[in-house]
Amino acid sequence: METVIDSFSEAATLEIGMRLGREAGPGMVYALVGDLGTGKTILAKGMALGLGISRDIVSPTFTIVQEYHEGRLPFYHFDIYRIEDEDELFEIGFDEYLSSEGVCLVEWADQVTEAMPPETVWIRIQKDLSKGTEYRAIVIGDELN
Repeated sequence: METVIDSFSEAATLEIGMRLGREAGPGMVYALVGDLGTGKTILAKGMALGLGISRDIVSPTFTIVQEYHEGRLPFYHFDIYRIEDEDELFEIGFDEYLSSEGVCLVEWADQVTEAMPPETVWIRIQKDLSKGTEYRAIVIGDELN
């Protein structure tokens, strides 16, 4: 089943992320998919805020994962844009993060679908220019479509 949430601004995307962060429980894994510039990092910032993390969230493009421990749950923010194969993920302990009590958010997860656990919550962010340049459809479901 999918839920589609309309966002007409960065502020709205941030708020959607905050709601997801507030609702996140221990061990939850989120896969975040969308083209460059669709707002993936904005949504990640919102999730961190919803988890009670106040420091700035940056996309961990060159480090693959950023860890944040000051919220109500640990938050592990992955950006796997530069990963060339799934073995690289397991070299950094990806499976240990996934089985932890923290919340994992994996940007570009569509590049490693086989590595994602079955209970992953998939989030796709899509533009639709017919609804304006700031519009995003945020599609949340239990599989990548």
